[in-house]
Amino acid sequence: MADQPHQVLLPLEDTRPTAPRQTIGGSSVSYTPARSILTESTGFMDGYDYTLNPYSGCTFGCSYCYAAFFVRDKAQQDTWGQWVRVKDNALELLQRWRKKPLHGKTIYMSSVTDPYQPLERDLLLTRSLLEELANYHKPRLVIQTRSQLVVRDLDLLQRFGSVQVNMTVTTDDEAVRKAFEPHCSSIPARLKAIADIQAAGVATCITMTPLLPVADATSFAERLLATGVEKFVVQPFHPERGKFVAGTRDEALALCRERGWTAARYREVLAVLRQQLPQLAEGKDGFAPI
Repeated sequence: MADQPHQVLLPLEDTRPTAPRQTIGGSSVSYTPARSILTESTGFMDGYDYTLNPYSGCTFGCSYCYAAFFVRDKAQQDTWGQWVRVKDNALELLQRWRKKPLHGKTIYMSSVTDPYQPLERDLLLTRSLLEELANYHKPRLVIQTRSQLVVRDLDLLQRFGSVQVNMTVTTDDEAVRKAFEPHCSSIPARLKAIADIQAAGVATCITMTPLLPVADATSFAERLLATGVEKFVVQPFHPERGKFVAGTRDEALALCRERGWTAARYREVLAVLRQQLPQLAEGKDGFAPI
Protein backbone atom coordinates (compact mmCIF):
# COMPACT_ATOMS: atom_id res chain seq x y z
CA MET A 1 0.00 0.00 0.00
CA ALA A 2 1.56 3.29 -1.10
CA ASP A 3 2.22 5.99 1.46
CA GLN A 4 1.77 8.81 -1.06
CA PRO A 5 -1.67 10.36 -1.48
CA HIS A 6 -3.73 9.08 -4.36
CA GLN A 7 -5.22 12.46 -5.17
CA VAL A 8 -5.48 16.03 -4.00
CA LEU A 9 -8.69 16.55 -2.06
CA LEU A 10 -10.86 19.59 -2.62
CA PRO A 11 -12.08 21.62 0.34
CA LEU A 12 -15.39 20.41 1.70
CA GLU A 13 -17.25 23.52 0.56
CA ASP A 14 -16.24 22.77 -3.05
CA THR A 15 -17.57 19.22 -2.94
CA ARG A 16 -20.80 19.85 -1.06
CA PRO A 17 -23.93 20.43 -3.17
CA THR A 18 -24.36 24.11 -4.15
CA ALA A 19 -27.79 24.09 -2.51
CA PRO A 20 -27.32 22.16 0.78
CA ARG A 21 -30.30 20.40 2.24
CA GLN A 22 -32.12 22.31 4.96
CA THR A 23 -34.26 19.37 6.05
CA ILE A 24 -34.08 15.60 5.96
CA GLY A 25 -36.93 13.31 6.91
CA GLY A 26 -38.66 16.16 8.71
CA SER A 27 -35.56 17.08 10.72
CA SER A 28 -33.78 20.41 10.36
CA VAL A 29 -30.23 20.67 8.99
CA SER A 30 -27.83 23.53 9.70
CA TYR A 31 -24.24 24.17 8.61
CA THR A 32 -21.85 25.68 11.15
CA PRO A 33 -18.05 25.86 11.29
CA ALA A 34 -16.47 23.99 14.19
CA ARG A 35 -13.49 25.15 16.24
CA SER A 36 -11.90 21.68 16.10
CA ILE A 37 -12.61 18.29 14.60
CA LEU A 38 -10.47 16.06 16.83
CA THR A 39 -11.25 16.04 20.55
CA GLU A 40 -8.91 14.55 23.12
CA SER A 41 -10.74 11.57 24.61
CA THR A 42 -11.89 11.45 28.21
CA GLY A 43 -14.29 9.41 30.30
CA PHE A 44 -15.69 6.26 28.69
CA MET A 45 -13.47 6.72 25.63
CA ASP A 46 -10.29 7.67 27.47
CA GLY A 47 -8.44 4.73 25.94
CA TYR A 48 -8.37 6.61 22.64
CA ASP A 49 -6.26 9.59 21.70
CA TYR A 50 -9.11 11.38 19.95
CA THR A 51 -12.78 11.23 19.10
CA LEU A 52 -14.00 12.50 15.74
CA ASN A 53 -17.61 13.62 15.22
CA PRO A 54 -18.45 14.96 11.74
CA TYR A 55 -21.92 16.02 12.91
CA SER A 56 -23.61 17.35 16.02
CA GLY A 57 -26.98 15.79 16.66
CA CYS A 58 -28.30 12.73 14.87
CA THR A 59 -31.52 12.24 12.95
CA PHE A 60 -31.64 8.56 13.86
CA GLY A 61 -33.04 9.88 17.15
CA CYS A 62 -32.86 6.62 19.12
CA SER A 63 -34.98 7.17 22.22
CA TYR A 64 -32.33 6.01 24.71
CA CYS A 65 -29.36 7.85 23.13
CA TYR A 66 -26.93 9.07 25.80
CA ALA A 67 -25.54 11.70 23.40
CA ALA A 68 -28.52 13.93 24.14
CA PHE A 69 -27.07 14.45 27.63
CA PHE A 70 -24.08 16.28 26.13
CA VAL A 71 -26.23 18.94 24.49
CA ARG A 72 -26.26 22.05 26.66
CA ASP A 73 -29.37 23.58 25.13
CA LYS A 74 -32.50 22.23 26.83
CA ALA A 75 -34.64 22.76 23.73
CA GLN A 76 -32.21 20.73 21.63
CA GLN A 77 -32.19 17.98 24.25
CA ASP A 78 -35.96 17.82 24.12
CA THR A 79 -35.97 17.69 20.32
CA TRP A 80 -33.11 15.20 19.97
CA GLY A 81 -33.42 13.37 16.65
CA GLN A 82 -35.17 16.30 15.00
CA TRP A 83 -32.06 18.29 14.11
CA VAL A 84 -28.49 17.85 12.95
CA ARG A 85 -25.65 20.34 12.63
CA VAL A 86 -23.04 19.77 9.94
CA LYS A 87 -19.49 20.77 10.79
CA ASP A 88 -18.98 22.25 7.36
CA ASN A 89 -15.28 23.02 7.84
CA ALA A 90 -14.49 19.52 9.16
CA LEU A 91 -12.32 18.49 6.23
CA GLU A 92 -10.36 21.74 6.32
CA LEU A 93 -9.72 21.29 10.03
CA LEU A 94 -8.52 17.73 9.52
CA GLN A 95 -6.27 18.77 6.63
CA ARG A 96 -4.41 21.09 9.02
CA TRP A 97 -3.19 17.98 10.85
CA ARG A 98 -1.01 17.08 7.86
CA LYS A 99 1.74 19.10 9.54
CA LYS A 100 1.48 16.66 12.46
CA PRO A 101 0.26 13.37 10.93
CA LEU A 102 -1.87 11.09 13.05
CA HIS A 103 -0.11 7.86 12.12
CA GLY A 104 -0.53 5.36 14.96
CA LYS A 105 -2.90 7.58 16.93
CA THR A 106 -6.17 5.99 18.05
CA ILE A 107 -9.40 7.64 16.86
CA TYR A 108 -12.99 6.75 17.71
CA MET A 109 -15.52 7.85 15.09
CA SER A 110 -17.99 8.79 16.47
CA SER A 111 -18.79 9.24 20.16
CA VAL A 112 -21.87 11.52 20.14
CA THR A 113 -23.33 11.11 16.65
CA ASP A 114 -23.60 8.49 13.92
CA PRO A 115 -21.16 9.20 11.07
CA TYR A 116 -23.49 7.36 8.68
CA GLN A 117 -26.80 8.98 9.57
CA PRO A 118 -29.12 9.66 6.60
CA LEU A 119 -27.65 13.04 5.62
CA GLU A 120 -24.28 11.40 4.97
CA ARG A 121 -25.71 9.64 1.91
CA ASP A 122 -25.90 13.00 0.11
CA LEU A 123 -23.26 15.05 1.88
CA LEU A 124 -20.32 12.59 1.85
CA LEU A 125 -18.72 14.38 4.79
CA THR A 126 -17.67 11.21 6.61
CA ARG A 127 -16.32 9.81 3.37
CA SER A 128 -14.21 12.92 2.76
CA LEU A 129 -12.73 12.61 6.27
CA LEU A 130 -11.96 8.92 5.77
CA GLU A 131 -10.20 9.72 2.51
CA GLU A 132 -8.10 12.36 4.23
CA LEU A 133 -7.18 9.93 7.02
CA ALA A 134 -6.37 7.11 4.59
CA ASN A 135 -4.27 9.30 2.32
CA TYR A 136 -2.26 11.29 4.82
CA HIS A 137 -2.47 9.87 8.34
CA LYS A 138 -3.15 6.11 8.71
CA PRO A 139 -4.40 6.23 12.33
CA ARG A 140 -5.79 3.28 14.26
CA LEU A 141 -9.46 3.88 13.62
CA VAL A 142 -12.68 2.49 15.10
CA ILE A 143 -15.93 3.46 13.36
CA GLN A 144 -19.17 3.13 15.32
CA THR A 145 -22.47 3.05 13.41
CA ARG A 146 -25.87 1.42 13.13
CA SER A 147 -26.25 2.11 9.43
CA GLN A 148 -25.81 -0.13 6.42
CA LEU A 149 -24.44 2.92 4.56
CA VAL A 150 -20.97 2.19 5.95
CA VAL A 151 -20.60 -0.51 3.26
CA ARG A 152 -20.40 2.28 0.68
CA ASP A 153 -16.93 3.20 1.97
CA LEU A 154 -15.37 -0.26 1.90
CA ASP A 155 -12.88 0.91 -0.74
CA LEU A 156 -11.49 3.45 1.72
CA LEU A 157 -11.62 1.18 4.76
CA GLN A 158 -9.50 -1.39 2.96
CA ARG A 159 -6.73 1.19 2.60
CA PHE A 160 -6.23 1.56 6.35
CA GLY A 161 -3.62 -0.52 8.07
CA SER A 162 -5.66 -0.66 11.28
CA VAL A 163 -9.42 -0.13 11.19
CA GLN A 164 -12.45 -1.75 12.79
CA VAL A 165 -16.14 -1.21 12.09
CA ASN A 166 -18.47 -1.58 15.07
CA MET A 167 -22.09 -2.26 14.13
CA THR A 168 -24.70 -1.62 16.81
CA VAL A 169 -27.38 -4.32 16.97
CA THR A 170 -29.48 -3.90 20.09
CA THR A 171 -32.17 -6.57 19.75
CA ASP A 172 -33.41 -9.49 17.68
CA ASP A 173 -36.96 -8.15 17.64
CA GLU A 174 -38.02 -5.76 14.87
CA ALA A 175 -40.97 -4.55 16.94
CA VAL A 176 -38.56 -3.49 19.67
CA ARG A 177 -36.20 -1.96 17.11
CA LYS A 178 -39.04 0.08 15.59
CA ALA A 179 -40.09 1.35 19.01
CA PHE A 180 -36.63 2.46 20.13
CA GLU A 181 -34.82 3.06 16.81
CA PRO A 182 -37.57 3.84 14.28
CA HIS A 183 -35.36 5.75 11.84
CA CYS A 184 -32.45 3.29 11.77
CA SER A 185 -31.58 0.44 9.43
CA SER A 186 -33.46 -2.78 10.11
CA ILE A 187 -31.81 -5.63 11.99
CA PRO A 188 -31.38 -7.79 8.84
CA ALA A 189 -29.87 -4.82 6.97
CA ARG A 190 -27.32 -4.20 9.71
CA LEU A 191 -26.38 -7.87 9.96
CA LYS A 192 -25.90 -8.08 6.20
CA ALA A 193 -23.80 -4.92 6.18
CA ILE A 194 -21.43 -6.09 8.89
CA ALA A 195 -21.21 -9.52 7.23
CA ASP A 196 -20.20 -7.83 3.97
CA ILE A 197 -17.54 -5.79 5.76
CA GLN A 198 -16.21 -8.87 7.53
CA ALA A 199 -16.11 -10.78 4.22
CA ALA A 200 -14.13 -7.91 2.65
CA GLY A 201 -11.33 -8.43 5.16
CA VAL A 202 -12.02 -5.42 7.40
CA ALA A 203 -12.03 -6.04 11.16
CA THR A 204 -15.50 -5.97 12.71
CA CYS A 205 -17.34 -6.02 16.01
CA ILE A 206 -21.05 -6.16 16.90
CA THR A 207 -22.00 -3.93 19.81
CA MET A 208 -25.21 -4.78 21.67
CA THR A 209 -25.14 -1.48 23.49
CA PRO A 210 -27.52 -1.18 25.12
CA LEU A 211 -29.10 -4.61 24.90
CA LEU A 212 -32.83 -4.09 24.50
CA PRO A 213 -35.47 -6.81 25.02
CA VAL A 214 -34.48 -10.04 23.26
CA ALA A 215 -37.08 -12.56 22.14
CA ASP A 216 -34.86 -15.64 21.70
CA ALA A 217 -31.28 -15.45 22.97
CA THR A 218 -30.13 -18.66 21.30
CA SER A 219 -31.39 -17.79 17.83
CA PHE A 220 -30.10 -14.24 18.28
CA ALA A 221 -26.61 -15.59 18.95
CA GLU A 222 -26.88 -17.82 15.89
CA ARG A 223 -27.82 -14.86 13.69
CA LEU A 224 -24.90 -12.86 15.04
CA LEU A 225 -22.44 -15.69 14.44
CA ALA A 226 -23.74 -16.18 10.89
CA THR A 227 -22.23 -12.79 10.00
CA GLY A 228 -18.71 -14.15 10.51
CA VAL A 229 -18.01 -11.53 13.16
CA GLU A 230 -16.02 -12.80 16.13
CA LYS A 231 -15.92 -9.81 18.49
CA PHE A 232 -18.94 -8.69 20.50
CA VAL A 233 -19.72 -6.14 23.18
CA VAL A 234 -22.80 -5.93 25.41
CA GLN A 235 -24.13 -3.43 27.94
CA PRO A 236 -27.31 -3.49 30.03
CA PHE A 237 -30.23 -1.17 29.41
CA HIS A 238 -31.57 0.72 32.44
CA PRO A 239 -35.03 2.04 31.49
CA GLU A 240 -35.88 2.93 35.07
CA ARG A 241 -32.87 5.26 35.34
CA GLY A 242 -32.67 6.56 31.80
CA LYS A 243 -33.64 9.97 30.52
CA PHE A 244 -35.55 9.39 27.31
CA VAL A 245 -35.66 12.03 24.64
CA ALA A 246 -38.79 13.36 23.00
CA GLY A 247 -41.01 12.09 25.81
CA THR A 248 -40.52 8.39 25.07
CA ARG A 249 -39.91 7.23 28.63
CA ASP A 250 -43.41 5.87 29.24
CA GLU A 251 -43.43 3.96 25.95
CA ALA A 252 -40.02 2.47 26.70
CA LEU A 253 -41.00 1.38 30.19
CA ALA A 254 -44.25 -0.13 28.91
CA LEU A 255 -42.46 -2.14 26.23
CA CYS A 256 -39.86 -3.41 28.69
CA ARG A 257 -42.63 -4.54 31.02
CA GLU A 258 -44.49 -6.20 28.16
CA ARG A 259 -41.35 -8.10 27.15
CA GLY A 260 -40.43 -8.91 30.76
CA TRP A 261 -37.12 -7.12 30.32
CA THR A 262 -35.72 -6.96 33.85
CA ALA A 263 -32.20 -7.08 35.23
CA ALA A 264 -32.70 -10.79 35.90
CA ARG A 265 -33.83 -11.42 32.30
CA TYR A 266 -30.81 -9.49 31.01
CA ARG A 267 -28.52 -11.77 33.02
CA GLU A 268 -30.26 -14.84 31.59
CA VAL A 269 -29.76 -13.60 28.03
CA LEU A 270 -26.18 -12.60 28.81
CA ALA A 271 -25.43 -16.11 30.06
CA VAL A 272 -26.61 -17.58 26.75
CA LEU A 273 -24.61 -15.06 24.75
CA ARG A 274 -21.49 -15.81 26.77
CA GLN A 275 -21.85 -19.51 25.95
CA GLN A 276 -22.37 -18.92 22.25
CA LEU A 277 -20.27 -15.90 21.28
CA PRO A 278 -16.46 -15.74 21.21
CA GLN A 279 -14.72 -12.65 22.59
CA LEU A 280 -17.80 -11.24 24.29
CA ALA A 281 -16.91 -8.25 26.45
CA GLU A 282 -19.21 -6.29 28.71
CA GLY A 283 -19.06 -2.54 29.06
CA LYS A 284 -16.08 -0.26 28.59
CA ASP A 285 -13.53 -3.04 28.09
CA GLY A 286 -15.19 -3.98 24.83
CA PHE A 287 -14.56 -0.54 23.39
CA ALA A 288 -10.80 -0.56 23.87
CA PRO A 289 -8.76 0.66 20.87
CA ILE A 290 -7.64 -1.93 18.35
